[in-house]
Amino acid sequence: MKIFLISDLHVGLHAEDTYGVNVRQNFLDIMSKVEEGKPDYLILTGDLSFQKGNIQTYEWLKDRLDKSQIPYDIIAGNHDNSSMLAKVFRRESELHSDVLFYKKHLNGWNCLFLDTAVRVLSSVQIEWLQQELSTTDMPVMIFMHHPPLFANAPFMDNNHALLNMEEVQQTCAVYKGVIPIFSGHYHNEITIHKGNMVVQITPSCFFQIDRHCETFKIEHYQIAYREINLMQNGWTSSVRYFDGNRF
Repeated sequence: MKIFLISDLHVGLHAEDTYGVNVRQNFLDIMSKVEEGKPDYLILTGDLSFQKGNIQTYEWLKDRLDKSQIPYDIIAGNHDNSSMLAKVFRRESELHSDVLFYKKHLNGWNCLFLDTAVRVLSSVQIEWLQQELSTTDMPVMIFMHHPPLFANAPFMDNNHALLNMEEVQQTCAVYKGVIPIFSGHYHNEITIHKGNMVVQITPSCFFQIDRHCETFKIEHYQIAYREINLMQNGWTSSVRYFDGNRF
């Protein structure tokens, strides 16, 4: 099964200044590349909107995603509104106390989709995650916006990391196998290992942040998607870059 993953679109309203980046064209270009690749599934790992979630942006994105006819799933990032996201994308049944999380079985894997819009994994999700990890007889894969590990990227680690990552790590430790975890948020391509977790961070469709600086610095304006090849006994993953658009 071939899954494509895109993250951190940061699509603004028509009148919004998105730092000189044509984020809408970036998304349209990425979607064209996605359609060319003919994946079985598409996953968007949060920060669909530029600064904060709004109905107009979500409706514009949903229209383009639906036209692709590729099955897809979404999760919320810290620039999203989970309730609005659920309403526009008709996911109200997956909304629990304004938190959007759920699971899907894909090609023999138990895929868990988490919500870190408020920069923590909520207690109700922690409880649900522990239950899933301790009872499933399937291999597990997790999709979440914030990586649950520090990534040796000083600006993001020091200022924008998940606040309760130690609790998430302890919860993941109850699972007896390796857990591939796919996230975004850091605007960079990074792979981190700790315990039974393999965290792969996907670059942004906006711009990439210099991971070596302690202050905010844009490294480049290329955009990317991640391709995940999901097999019943494992997975492979790679990232493909393209030129972004600026005004």
